Amino acid sequence: MLEAEKDEHLGYEKHSNAGDNSGNSRNGYNRKTIISEYGESDIAVPRDRNGKFEPKVIAKRQTRTDEIEKKTWRCTQRG
Repeated sequence: MLEAEKDEHLGYEKHSNAGDNSGNSRNGYNRKTIISEYGESDIAVPRDRNGKFEPKVIAKRQTRTDEIEKKTWRCTQRG
């Protein structure tokens, strides 16, 4: 999900030539530990060179996933 958000933010897919000389590009990942009712999990959050990428699924400095679990549960209930 975070990769899809990154693609949308940058305006091109990973490994695409469209990103050449665009002024902003992918710049690796940051590790993040998130906490859910099932325990702790490490995830890799993509980053961009300009530092403007703001993930929506798991926001910067967010460590708990309670809201994500509720949204996922609602989506599966709708069918």
